[in-house]
Amino acid sequence: MKKDPERSGARTDGRGLLALEVTFVLVVVAGLALWSVPAALMLGGVLGVLACERTMARREQGAIAGPARGAQGEVKRGE
Repeated sequence: MKKDPERSGARTDGRGLLALEVTFVLVVVAGLALWSVPAALMLGGVLGVLACERTMARREQGAIAGPARGAQGEVKRGE
């Protein structure tokens, strides 16, 4: 008997994987901090920038599918 993912409450949007990734990164940075605090701060900064870039790339992919929007949110027309 197969369980229906909709009924079992299983998340299919990737939140579980994201939580696992965040936990892994925090454990690695905390472990590095036990050895070298400056190295952990640098690694944390680099990983923070990568996380921001990754989030911005996802938002841009969503924006590509929709109409182009300006800084104030208005739809741009071909000029």
